[in-house]
Amino acid sequence: MAKSPPVTQDTYSFAPIGYLRTPFADKFGIPRQPSLAPHATGELQLIAPYDRAEAVRGLEAFSHVWLTFVFHQTAGQWSPTVRPPRLGGNQRVGVFACRSPFRPNPIGLSLVELAAIDTDAGVKLTFRGVDLVDGTPILDIKPYIPYVESQPDARSGFVGGEPERLAVAFSEQADQQCLAAQPKYPDLRELIIEVLAQDPRPAYADDPQRVYGIRLYQLDVKWRCDGRTAFVESLEYL
Repeated sequence: MAKSPPVTQDTYSFAPIGYLRTPFADKFGIPRQPSLAPHATGELQLIAPYDRAEAVRGLEAFSHVWLTFVFHQTAGQWSPTVRPPRLGGNQRVGVFACRSPFRPNPIGLSLVELAAIDTDAGVKLTFRGVDLVDGTPILDIKPYIPYVESQPDARSGFVGGEPERLAVAFSEQADQQCLAAQPKYPDLRELIIEVLAQDPRPAYADDPQRVYGIRLYQLDVKWRCDGRTAFVESLEYL
């Protein structure tokens, strides 16, 4: 019988090709999967030596791309089991059976829509449907190829289908504040609806009077939830 190859402890280092700018200043409120908030846009300015137009030649022919990124806010905090939000935060599964950021190597994949490519001054890429915190280091970009990567008959374990969405209502004050912010953030209202509809509260939260805050761009969105509707009370500039 052939001997097994020796186990080695190789290490590898990677350098970001750029840092993604997104509306999400904090982890709280970020969509739990990409594309769930189509109005969540991200911009990636490639850094030298990757900021050359030829590096993205032909990329415009693809509608979606995979972003390989670093969970930079949880690096070094891996756990063999985690409590996924889809299981109510009460059941544990193995880290390799979920998409938790608490991984042995803090890297992730995100499938986003490629909205624009600007090569006038270096390379700037704009994406829609991002689910990453502002400043996330990006390691690589690869085009999404539907005929090999789309598997309609694939099983999805405990995840199942998309969870039920909350209704979202705005107070008169929040409505006026959205209008006032529209020149700077034209899609702000739509983004707030998409983020809150997914109910970002912790699984154990059930106090309808508790006020939460989600930071989007330079705004702190104050809201509460009765389990069926998320009520946006106000928007405060940070």
